[in-house]
Amino acid sequence: MKNFSHILLLIVVCLFANQALAAEIKGDEKAIAIAKERKTRDIGWGTNEAKVLMVLKNSQGREAKRKLKVKSLEVVDDGDKALTIFESPRDVKGTAFLSFSHALEADEQWIFLPALKRVKRISSKSKSGPFVGSEFAFEDMTSYEVEKFSYSFLGEETINGEDCFVLKQVPQYDYSGYSYQKVWIDKSHYRVQKVEYYDRKETLLKTLLLSDYQLYKNKYWRPMKSLMRNVQTKKSTSLITEEMSFDTALKESDFDKNSLKRVR
Repeated sequence: MKNFSHILLLIVVCLFANQALAAEIKGDEKAIAIAKERKTRDIGWGTNEAKVLMVLKNSQGREAKRKLKVKSLEVVDDGDKALTIFESPRDVKGTAFLSFSHALEADEQWIFLPALKRVKRISSKSKSGPFVGSEFAFEDMTSYEVEKFSYSFLGEETINGEDCFVLKQVPQYDYSGYSYQKVWIDKSHYRVQKVEYYDRKETLLKTLLLSDYQLYKNKYWRPMKSLMRNVQTKKSTSLITEEMSFDTALKESDFDKNSLKRVR
């Protein structure tokens, strides 16, 4: 019995050691410290809801517009939950996308397509695909979690009039469409000003510019404009936040994949 207790204790110790190893963030100390500060400054916001205008532009400059409603729920010690509902135009109305982000495990994502009248799970192998025909990929539609990347400090530059740290972050999760990303984080509030996404051949694929930051609850900054440009296809997608509110009456049950067909 005594030997069994020792064995059980050893198993428990090993399990905790493996968890600590899994949570270890790779990279140089300065870069990791900046990444952690970025995340720390955006903890505690709780819930929010937003009305968003999506503007898709093709290589010839023709535009198509979609109206979205986005609901978000912060999850303590894990990634956040988000529900995106397309309200117009008619060809996408009723489409609903649900995302459960995770820090260490694979993200979970589902989409309801009214034309098919069924909920489809987005597999990990498909996360690099386009999000409802936009220049954002499914993997872009998750919350930022420090543990998802390894980090290198590249230097300092000025973007959008802000002095920024420049980091290289390499996805540590499976099936990413990116070899790495370059991220410009301002020194004043640790807000992301720009991201460059490099494809699996390490060629620049897309650039994301974030602007018109607004302060909520005297602590949380949100960009009202996000412009994703695909430098290879010359297409772009803008997300323009028209309204945003915090401390809304959202709860866990509002983010249920079984009720995606009935979302409003």
